[in-house]
Formats: sequence, structure tokens, C-alpha cells
Amino acid sequence: MKHRTYSGRIDYIHDDIGERGREWFTVTVQPDGTRTLRSQCEMDDTRILRDVIYTVDKAWLPIDSYVRLTVEEKLMGSAWFRFGPDVVECEAHTTGEGRISQQVPVDEWPRSFGPHPVVCDIWHLGAWDWRSSDTDQGWASIMSSPLSNGASGPMIGRGNFRAQLVGDEEVSVPAGTFQTKHFVFPLRESGRPPEHVWYHGEDLLFVKIRWDLLKTTYVLAEYDGASTS
Repeated sequence: MKHRTYSGRIDYIHDDIGERGREWFTVTVQPDGTRTLRSQCEMDDTRILRDVIYTVDKAWLPIDSYVRLTVEEKLMGSAWFRFGPDVVECEAHTTGEGRISQQVPVDEWPRSFGPHPVVCDIWHLGAWDWRSSDTDQGWASIMSSPLSNGASGPMIGRGNFRAQLVGDEEVSVPAGTFQTKHFVFPLRESGRPPEHVWYHGEDLLFVKIRWDLLKTTYVLAEYDGASTS
């Protein structure tokens, strides 16, 4: 088989209580650039367990995704998403809304999707236009939940994503030392403090996130595979 695979674990480190969660991820990349993420996210303090499968094309445009969410050991909901140039579809069942079938019209193919693994916070940046000299860019995106911890739905939510390029930085985490791109998500419209993110290489390999809202630093703790530099 001709695909390549890389995988890792991310630790969620709270300023006061220490490790509050973790995330395992595996990504397969096909020869045509299509990549599929498989992620398991655990949050001990809020008792959230999230399982996500998410596929993007070679331009990082979302193709489809499956999200299953449990809170306090009880199913919150599960959903399948499909993306296209004029509509986003969702077939879901949630404890709050029951059976849901959504078809949401869009003006263009959504440029990013947030199913809430922290790996996918980085994947939003696949929409960044490196041909432009603008260091502050924005685009329309789709989210599976409007909550900061993603603990609702899952179902289609529309939003506007914004990012600011800070620059190149060398960052050391438990998995090693990486040459990274540093971005800030300003989040001004939501009234939340900014989120700082660092990634490595053309795979947008997660390295680190810092978000003061949750008093948490997310770090790449383990890494296995050949990520492009």
C-alpha cells in the first residue's frame, strides 16, 4: 500500500491541576494528498470522551467527518458530516435534539472544519493563503459545536475563522524540538482570550497550543512517523 502514516499523543496540561486530559491521533496520507485523521480525546475534569474521523483533500478542504461524543459516560450524540461546494450535510442523533438531518447551503466549499480535537485547531490553518503577504486572514468555517470544549451536539454550526501569523519559532516539547510556525487565533468576536498555536512542516504537525481561557497548555508528548518538513 502506498499511503504513509504518522501518529502521536497530545497531553493537556492545566496550570493548577496538571494533566487534565490527553489525545491520541493517527493520520494516513494517500498519494493524491488526501489525508484522514483518527482521534480519541479524553478530558478528565469534565469527563468528556470524543472519537473523531476526519478527511481532507490535498488542499486541506474538508470532505467528510464522523464525531461521537460522550459526557460523564453518557452519549451526548453522534454525527456524520459531508462537505461540498454549495451545501454541508449532517446526519445526527443527539440526546437533546433527537434525530437530525441538516442540509445547510454555503456560498463556496467550506475552507475548514472544527470537530474539536486540538489537532484540528491546527488543521484550520490549511486554509491559510501563503501567496498573500497579509499576516491577518479570515475565512468561513464549519464547527460541530460552538462550545470551547466541544461538548454539545454534534451538529452543523457556521462561523468565521480568523488567524494571525506571528512567525517562525523553535519550540521544545516532550516529543522533541521542532521548527514551527506560530499563529494566533484572536477570537475577538467571541470575547474569549486569544489562542496561540505552533505547528511543524507541510503536514501541519501539532506541536503546541496555549489557551488562557482554559488555563491549559497542549503539548506533543509522543510522535511516531515521517512528517514532511
